[in-house]
Amino acid sequence: QVQLVESGGGLVQPGGSLRLSCAASGSGFIVYTMAWYHQPPGKQRELVATITPGGTTNYADSVKGRFTISRDNAKNTVYLQMNSLKPEDTAVYYCNARISTTLAPGAYYPYWGQGTQVTVSS
Repeated sequence: QVQLVESGGGLVQPGGSLRLSCAASGSGFIVYTMAWYHQPPGKQRELVATITPGGTTNYADSVKGRFTISRDNAKNTVYLQMNSLKPEDTAVYYCNARISTTLAPGAYYPYWGQGTQVTVSS
């Protein structure tokens, strides 16, 4: 069974930085695109950034120039470096990955992490 485990959330002041990590664990799987979503209080879950196995990235307009997504394919891990944080970045952040397992080779399904709270407040 494949699991995504996140870490790195917390409370930070406006203008500060945080780094989120998400590692896929288990056996017999291949990870394709990885992504971060966030869900602000009272709002729907939104895409923040994506990264392909080759390193191609895309970002939501609201985080361009402030957030950086990266990955370590050998560790099946994705990171989100968040700089110049704003109160409106406050949300639960979720890791997402499209994963193929030996149970269904070639078929990629979405997996989600448990979520980690990021609070930006003075």
